Amino acid sequence: MQSVAQSWLVYRLTGSALLLGSVGFASQIPVFLVAPIGGIVADRYNRQRVVIGTQIASMILAFILVVLTLSRLIQVWQIFVLAGLLGVVNAFDIPGRQAFLVDMVGKEDLMNAIALNSSMFNGARIIGPAIAGILVAKIGEGWCFFANAVSYIAVIIGLLMMRVPPRSYRRSSGSPLAHIIEGFRFVRHTAPIRAILLLLGLVSLVAMPYTVLMPVFADKILHGGARGLGILMGATGVGALVGALTLATRSGVRGLGRWVAFSCGGFGVSLVLFSLSRYFWLSAALLLPVGFFMMLQMSSSNTLIQAMVPDHLRGRVMAVYSMMFMGMAPFGALFGGALADRLGAPITVSVGAVACIGGAAWFGRHLPKIRVEARKLIVAQEAAGGEPSQEVTARVFED
Repeated sequence: MQSVAQSWLVYRLTGSALLLGSVGFASQIPVFLVAPIGGIVADRYNRQRVVIGTQIASMILAFILVVLTLSRLIQVWQIFVLAGLLGVVNAFDIPGRQAFLVDMVGKEDLMNAIALNSSMFNGARIIGPAIAGILVAKIGEGWCFFANAVSYIAVIIGLLMMRVPPRSYRRSSGSPLAHIIEGFRFVRHTAPIRAILLLLGLVSLVAMPYTVLMPVFADKILHGGARGLGILMGATGVGALVGALTLATRSGVRGLGRWVAFSCGGFGVSLVLFSLSRYFWLSAALLLPVGFFMMLQMSSSNTLIQAMVPDHLRGRVMAVYSMMFMGMAPFGALFGGALADRLGAPITVSVGAVACIGGAAWFGRHLPKIRVEARKLIVAQEAAGGEPSQEVTARVFED
């Protein structure tokens, strides 16, 4: 709800696609810059406490936004500042939360846990935008922000009630900088993880800006207003929910490499078709496969990375994942907003979608080589102990 309401608030105050992209940049660039530090924190400290701390900080920022908006003191620069601060919080929250997932459920149920987590998230994405569209049109953006702020109370209580088995922490005499470099070095020298993250970064850079430009589509192109924006974002959420549930039905990781390539290509094709549509309900229908393929790629990529990374590096590798998934998005949002100001939102989205299709073709072509490197990774992980079995991981990228 807050995401949709904030986008509409910025658009209502400025009418600028460039500023829409700029706010997206401000909210996500801290993830790119600060996530490596967040990864170290997730590997060195109690992940449950880290996540509780980030949720409290997010709640405080949400309440500040509520007060400013309902008092009608809100200005665009304040939205930029709050978005940037929330980005800093997310730089610690995302690596900590992703790594904490394994602590909660264990590796044997990891794929289903990630898929079910995505299902919950996208269930909220279906309901939230629809409610936000109605509330924004009826009573304004401030009450959407209020609902978000209050919701953190339940989240924090739930986290405090959890009883998670303690995990061992590796103590190292190395400096924090050395630990950051260790995480980047592991990703750079691990071909399967490197390829997945490069593809994820490409999609976040060139294709994900369509979400930032959605108010432009809803208002100027499809003439649906705030209510139409809620419907369009809700349609994306429905597709994403189906994609997450599709992954949740799987009982193993076999063939997920092919799923990554296929879903990335399908995401690009669906976005091209969406950018060409000028009919509201056709556009809403086309956003169903957009959300489906997007979630399938993101969840499959997350599952593969989590299944292959050693636990003592998990926070740092998930920090790199955060940099590629959310950290590249601000650059895409900024460039996408600037390009949309000059060429229009439809052309901007279609160009990114074509690049996405090219990335899927590149990933598919490199799958055979990745399988060879995956077997080398298995040996290294088994030497460290407690990692996925050779039989399971070796089949991840099978044809």
